[in-house]
Amino acid sequence: MVSHKPSYPGIAAVAMLAVLPLLPVPPFWITLVNNIGLASLVVIGLVLLTGVGGLTSFGQAAFCGFGAYTTAVLTTAYGLSPWMTLPLSLLVGAVVALPLGLMTVRLAGHYLPLGTIAWGLAIYYLFGRIEMLGRYDGISGIPPLSLAGEPMLSGSSIYYVIWSFVIAVAIGAQNLLDSRVGRGIRALRGGVQAAEAFGVNIERAKLTVFVFAAVVAALSGWLYAHMQRAINPTPFGLDMGITYLLMAVVGGSGRVGGAIFGASVVLILKEILQRLLPGLLDTTANAEMIVFGVLLVVILQFARDGLWPLLQKWLPARPPRRLPVDGGTLGKRQMPAAGSTLVRVDRVRKEFGGLVAVNDVSFEIKAGQIVGLIGPNGAGKSTTFNLITGILNLSGGEVSYAGEPLSGLNPRLIAERGIARTFQHAKVLPGMSVLENVALGSHLRGTAGVFRSFFRLDRKEEEALLAEAAYQLDRVGLSAYRDRPAGDLALGQIRILEIARALCLNPTLLLLDEPAAGLRHGEKQELADLLKKLRAEGVSVLLVEHDMGFVMGLVDHLVVLDFGTLIAEGKPGDVRQHPAVIAAYLGSAA
Repeated sequence: MVSHKPSYPGIAAVAMLAVLPLLPVPPFWITLVNNIGLASLVVIGLVLLTGVGGLTSFGQAAFCGFGAYTTAVLTTAYGLSPWMTLPLSLLVGAVVALPLGLMTVRLAGHYLPLGTIAWGLAIYYLFGRIEMLGRYDGISGIPPLSLAGEPMLSGSSIYYVIWSFVIAVAIGAQNLLDSRVGRGIRALRGGVQAAEAFGVNIERAKLTVFVFAAVVAALSGWLYAHMQRAINPTPFGLDMGITYLLMAVVGGSGRVGGAIFGASVVLILKEILQRLLPGLLDTTANAEMIVFGVLLVVILQFARDGLWPLLQKWLPARPPRRLPVDGGTLGKRQMPAAGSTLVRVDRVRKEFGGLVAVNDVSFEIKAGQIVGLIGPNGAGKSTTFNLITGILNLSGGEVSYAGEPLSGLNPRLIAERGIARTFQHAKVLPGMSVLENVALGSHLRGTAGVFRSFFRLDRKEEEALLAEAAYQLDRVGLSAYRDRPAGDLALGQIRILEIARALCLNPTLLLLDEPAAGLRHGEKQELADLLKKLRAEGVSVLLVEHDMGFVMGLVDHLVVLDFGTLIAEGKPGDVRQHPAVIAAYLGSAA
């Protein structure tokens, strides 16, 4: 079973929040904590969107506006209950986010933040031009929230509602990150190619996190409208969008706890400076913004990952997961009949401008075989791998799998057919644990979506996925490193990690790109034994490797490339004596 002990710092923080309104504190501080809660909701969405997903957005304040204006119009003009407008406000936020997201997530580089600035400004001016929304004067007379007929007219009365939503969203967001869907989202920042090769729908993952961030921002806007009871476009402009992003960065843009901490630091610091500086400097000028900016630059110089990681060093570490090492609960693919043609590479060609990287290469992989693909550096081996797995498009020829064409399919659809791979340049997510990196390979073996993950209804499936990952780690000899960040591993261990991740797909065909690079002699022997065991189980292997001793004693069939052209193929002993192979690769002494 997956088991976590209670987070005692988290329980203590919730307890402090619960008693704060009961203490003799000035109403101003209750209002400030309420504002921190409203900002935290937006920043939690930004943590997933920007800190985890790598999609920088300056326009989240605009989605607050959609939530706020939806409830303002429906309650003042149509007399709806504020609670009835909550799902409608969230729905409007989601509906607006869908087309904006479809356009925005396709942008890359500096075009992405510029795009969010553009639509953020456009929406702000739109709010100020629509008559029904009160133009720049906004809408007043918004009714307060009420419970059991009692209106929440004070900051203390709405305090518990705001923070109940903050805590619920924070828990749900953490549940989402600790799930199959969440691993796909976390792979957006630096691991897109590997994630897509194991079945993650990259565009859907980007759109999911974009819409999620918009919905929680709309929730913040809905609460803001009923706390202030009057709204205008000012809080939903670009200035607040920049401030929200700043909170995410200061707190720690990749951590849910950092969202609340960052919002607290920025708003409290801003309030203190606004109160103290005019008296200290004997001026009414807006000096606090200068000091505020300098302090933030200093913070980011000494804590580039935000302040939350520094605080976490003083908190109890999260206990490791307790998992059974018993794979097989997810079910197994039916392996093709031994000796049948599994993959046919037919006159495959790849051109990069005037350079021909793969020149009309043809060969077959039989079910239950280990096939070696060898050749000098630059011979086109990795390019051939990328053509088979859909990372590169064919310039000519065809690749088929079990008689069905693979040409034109993306890596995700190819992975669905049971084709898994490793990479020449290892692609892991260094900040994720070894276990989670490996579990990414089992993405297609689960079905839980955003809703089930957010509400933690996916635990049984998640346990099975993680147990499978733990089993494969034990199988390749990395179980001792399960809970360590993948970035702590040596290169040879990372290559073995990639094999464990590929095995989580439960493949019929395993493509290994230089898996023995960086391994010691004993580790190479263990790898060879593992590949032989996989072959006995019916798994076919296509292997690129430069260690001839490793290859010759392992493979059933050899394919040799030179300058992108097939120069020989056959049994290892025959190929080893081939004159063209000796001249091009092995040398005359071979």
